[in-house]
Amino acid sequence: MSTSVKSASPPPGIEEPPGAVARPTPRSGWRRALRRDWQLYSLAVLPLLFFLVFRYLPMIGNVIAFRRFEPGGSMFGEDWVGLRYVRMFLSDPTFWQVFRNTLWLGGLTLVFCFPIPIVLALLLNEVRRRSLKRFVQSVSYLPHFLSIVIVAGLTMQMLATDGPVNHALGLLGHDDIRFIQEPEWFRTIYVGSEIWQTAGWGTILYLAAFTTIDEDLYEAARIDGANRWRQIWHVTLPGIRPTMITLLILNVGTFMAVGFEKVLLLYNPLTYPTADVISTYVYRAGVESNSFSYAAAIGLFEAVIGLVLITTANTLSRRTVGTSLW
Repeated sequence: MSTSVKSASPPPGIEEPPGAVARPTPRSGWRRALRRDWQLYSLAVLPLLFFLVFRYLPMIGNVIAFRRFEPGGSMFGEDWVGLRYVRMFLSDPTFWQVFRNTLWLGGLTLVFCFPIPIVLALLLNEVRRRSLKRFVQSVSYLPHFLSIVIVAGLTMQMLATDGPVNHALGLLGHDDIRFIQEPEWFRTIYVGSEIWQTAGWGTILYLAAFTTIDEDLYEAARIDGANRWRQIWHVTLPGIRPTMITLLILNVGTFMAVGFEKVLLLYNPLTYPTADVISTYVYRAGVESNSFSYAAAIGLFEAVIGLVLITTANTLSRRTVGTSLW
């Protein structure tokens, strides 16, 4: 973060010493940096265009949440209806069911998927054999590079009635369990697949944060008689606290946006009572039922909640631990 410093002008009646060099204004400094490093700035053009086209321009379409939209009509709706669609989904019992399901899945994902990469990174940091460490890293990173379609397919094949899991249960004398068709199993399946897919990749950030910790702090802790657990608690964890807080804020911001693709691939009408979330409900209401204004109102409501969550988490983090995104 750059900080601009205003140059103080000399008091009236006092002349600047001869040969004094005038300080460049912030605008001239910015232009000089742009001319000097234009190759580096040009690398940001495509990412900025991506966010402009696929993230910011679509926000204009949120206006149909307050207008009656008909396919084939005006892009921004026909008639102004105000908060009609907002009142509709707030009085819809189905919406509140999917809202509770979203809270459950988002909360379970945050509780289990956030700390596990930290624990795995701490364990890998204690491994002294390079070959074992690289093997565990490779095996744990691999699921991240698989597409969600492949992960969902593997999950369904493993948990099918005639799959390996039920086959193992049969060898132990248990009856087959219909994991994919039973609503009470969906949350466990979803969170378990998320841990398997994201835990290894999340350790990369924490392993990189470990390298920024001064080794003299560990040496001082050993001199004071601290064992490995004390060193982790008093040196390692405080050293990676900024990284943990940053990732926690980002996870809280996406709390309501539970993985749409994986839920859509794993759920079925039998598991709707626990599997249907806001994003899939919006998809069915908008794409399958052509209720685009109704779906836009629900999506806007979800986005507002996400904005409130990430802003609140950032403010609390800045006031309590002094670390924040902005």
